[in-house]
Amino acid sequence: MFFSTRAIKCPMARMTKAEITEFFTRLRGANPTPKSDLEYTNAYTLLVAVVLSAQATDEGVNRATKDLFQIIDTPEGMVDLGLEGLKQHIKTIGLYNTKAQNVIKLSEILIREHNSQVPDTRDALVALPGVGRKTANVVLNIIFQQPTMAVDTHIFRISNRTGLAPGKNVDAVEQNLLKRVPDEFMMYAHHWLILQGRYICKARKPICSECIVSDLCHFKDKTA
Repeated sequence: MFFSTRAIKCPMARMTKAEITEFFTRLRGANPTPKSDLEYTNAYTLLVAVVLSAQATDEGVNRATKDLFQIIDTPEGMVDLGLEGLKQHIKTIGLYNTKAQNVIKLSEILIREHNSQVPDTRDALVALPGVGRKTANVVLNIIFQQPTMAVDTHIFRISNRTGLAPGKNVDAVEQNLLKRVPDEFMMYAHHWLILQGRYICKARKPICSECIVSDLCHFKDKTA
């Protein structure tokens, strides 16, 4: 997942509660049960995939892990594969040397401290090498069905651009989203926003003419 906090034009006004409810009602209607673009087979492979996705595209990670996850789906298997073996699978991903080291180390910790299971708390997850708050939130939401908000570049951009939950940094945007998104939408909210940002509300040229929530958005520079 690429991430950038470059300057974003923020709207003069925030969305109202009614606009936010309608915003997510439409996104839910178009895609009731959205899924991550990352491919995985269990909690462990999702954790690895998200760690690998930092500063990389989901598509690139999926290509690199397609064969890997067919033979490795446990921490023990990853440790047995070893650092050099893992590098051979993920060498097309940016920063693969550091990421490979983190994956091996976190696998060893899962074996040693968590009975080879992915923990279900944020504190335990962020204590793992290569796992930040965003990665932890993705795992908690997808695997453990916790209503978290994993703010990536798309969510950061949309939250500021539309007036949904403006904030100067990812932490501010996360907290504002948690306050402003109605509970009924929280389980899938970050998926809807990521997909909206990835395919419609793009960074350089949003496709406003195809956006189902364009009339609710406070972005002034809408494309024709």
